[in-house]
Amino acid sequence: MAHKEVTKIGVLTSGGDAPGMNAAIRAVVRTGIYHGLEVFGITRGYSGLIDDDITKMESRSVANIIQRGGTILKTARCKEFFDHSGRQKAYENLCKRGINGLVVIGGDGSFKGALKFSQEFDIPCIGLPGTIDKDIAGTDFTIGFDTAVNTAVEAIDKIRDTADAHDRLFIIEVMGRDAGYIALHSGIATGAEHILIPERKTDIENVVQSLLEKEKRRKLVNMIVVAEGDNFGGAEDVAKHIKEKLPAADIRVCILGHIQRGGSPSCIDRLIASRMGYHAVESLMLGRFNVMVGVLNNKMNYTPLEKAVKSKQRISDEWMRIVKILAS
Repeated sequence: MAHKEVTKIGVLTSGGDAPGMNAAIRAVVRTGIYHGLEVFGITRGYSGLIDDDITKMESRSVANIIQRGGTILKTARCKEFFDHSGRQKAYENLCKRGINGLVVIGGDGSFKGALKFSQEFDIPCIGLPGTIDKDIAGTDFTIGFDTAVNTAVEAIDKIRDTADAHDRLFIIEVMGRDAGYIALHSGIATGAEHILIPERKTDIENVVQSLLEKEKRRKLVNMIVVAEGDNFGGAEDVAKHIKEKLPAADIRVCILGHIQRGGSPSCIDRLIASRMGYHAVESLMLGRFNVMVGVLNNKMNYTPLEKAVKSKQRISDEWMRIVKILAS
C-alpha cells in the first residue's frame, strides 16, 4: 500500500475491556489534535464502524477519564465484521467522513480484523495491545494486565488469611482462557503452592502427592492458583479430583471472575497506555502503517500486524522452575 498523508483518524476499543483503555483513548485523541488531525471515536468497536456510530472528539471529550476502568467508547464482539459485506459497510462509513487512519485498541482477534480490513481497503491501521491476558508477542506488557494481576493478588492475599485461620486448601481460579500469565504472576506474588496454566499440561497426581507430602510436614495451608483455561478443566474440576484422593482435606474453591477486568487502572497501565496511544498517532503520521505498538525493554517496539496475530507470548521454563523451588 502506498504511503499517504493521514489527516483524520478513528479510534475504537474491541474485544474484552481492559483497565487503561481510557488512558489510551485519551492519548490518541489529544496527540492527534495536537498535530492538527481530526479524531473520531467509534462506539462499540467494529459494530460501531458498521452501524456508523462515529463521533468527532475534542480535547475535552477525554477529560477526567484517565483514572476510569472500562472504556468510554464501549466494546463489542462483531460477527458481521467477519464478512466482506460488513467490512465494506464499515469502509463506506469511514470514507463518508474522510477518515483515513484507524487506531484499534484490543487483543488478538481485534488485530486480525484490523489486518483483514487494511488489506482489503486503503485504511492504514495501528494496533494497541489492550488485553488483561498479556498473551500478545512484541510487548512486555499489554494494557490492563498490571491492574488485573494486582486485583488478583489483593484478592488472593485476603483468601490466604482465611486459609491460614482454618488450615484449609484454597483453589482459586483466575482469568486466562488461553494464557496463564495472570495465574503465573499472581500465584508467584502470593506464594501459591501450585500454579496450573493452559501452557503446561497439568499432572494432577503430582499435585495430590505434593499435598500429601506437605501434610506430613504439617504444612496445612495450601493455595492452588488455576487459570480458567487450564487443561484439567478449572478450579471446580481440580477440587473434585483432589477431594476424591484426599477425602479428609478441607477444600474451598474461589472463582475471581470478572472482578479482574474492572477497576481504576494502575500507574503502570496508565503510563504504558498513554505512551502507546501517543506513538500510535506518531506512527500514522510517519507512514509506519499496519503495526502493533508495544514496549520491549522499555523501548517502543513496532510489530507488523501480520506477525502480531500469529505470535503468542511464551511462558519460559525459568518461571516454572521458580514456581517449583519457591513453593517447596
